[in-house]
Amino acid sequence: MDLKQLIQASAQELDQAKVAFGHGTLTAHDEAAWLVLWQLHLPLDLDLTEDLSKLQDQVSLFHSDFNLATLSVEQVRACQELIEKRIQTRKPAAYLTREAWLQGIPFYVDERSIVPRSFIAELIADGAFDSWLSETSHSFLDLCTGNGSLAVLCAMAYPEIEVTGSDISTDALAVAKINVEKHQLSDRIQLIESDGMKGLSQSFDCIICNPPYVCEASMQILPKEYKAEPLLALAGGVDGMDFIRQLFVDLPERMNDKAILVLEIGNEREHFEVAFPELEAIWLDTSSGEDQVVLITKEAFMKTLHKAKCDAL
Repeated sequence: MDLKQLIQASAQELDQAKVAFGHGTLTAHDEAAWLVLWQLHLPLDLDLTEDLSKLQDQVSLFHSDFNLATLSVEQVRACQELIEKRIQTRKPAAYLTREAWLQGIPFYVDERSIVPRSFIAELIADGAFDSWLSETSHSFLDLCTGNGSLAVLCAMAYPEIEVTGSDISTDALAVAKINVEKHQLSDRIQLIESDGMKGLSQSFDCIICNPPYVCEASMQILPKEYKAEPLLALAGGVDGMDFIRQLFVDLPERMNDKAILVLEIGNEREHFEVAFPELEAIWLDTSSGEDQVVLITKEAFMKTLHKAKCDAL
């Protein structure tokens, strides 16, 4: 059996087992390719649209004795066992490989933290909210940091800033510490245990946040792969806005002048707009459309607070 045949057969198994995707891949073929290449210690960015001979040329640069055209019985069996483990456990592939990728950057991950997949990562890479920042924007907060991936990406994208990564989960922060050290950013990223903003004393120029926002109805129908993740990182109450409501109460006093919040709310835009009808929100364009991530300025928060006070008089 050659490499492509093994990947195709593995993809068919995943399809037939009706596993759910969305933790780094969207199709059975891509998931099978990820698991097979990882198990065989091959580069995950191999262009599998190339013919086998060209792939062999690429692989030979790293593994001179690796034969893609005739995989050994042991190699095939190891890959099949990993695919079967994926099917039987319904764990996301990232938990099996202990690795997830965002914007081409590898991150360690395990069951103590959610598998990183935030659309905010692509916005950081694209500089999508740079125009709202200024030369004085030096302090960033990655709230609900999870495994620390967004904090790391911020530090990489903005070499002059200092980043705080905070999370209520000490388990998640332990995973984040691994990634901060892995990417040699301990001198620029500090990790703090905090329930929302409550454990933080400083103010910030930019806050990014991928909070628990999944509404109750959606939680009831989540595939097993998502339920393998920490519930704390997903569930946002009846309408998904529980954490965000408290955040909007606590946040303004922790925002410097001209500060911004970049907030992911997934598929909950309708609930967000019902919960905060007066708030001036700027929806940012992502690969999944303009309803996943919202940008809110401190000025917008202050206008809403002022109006609320006036209405109360």
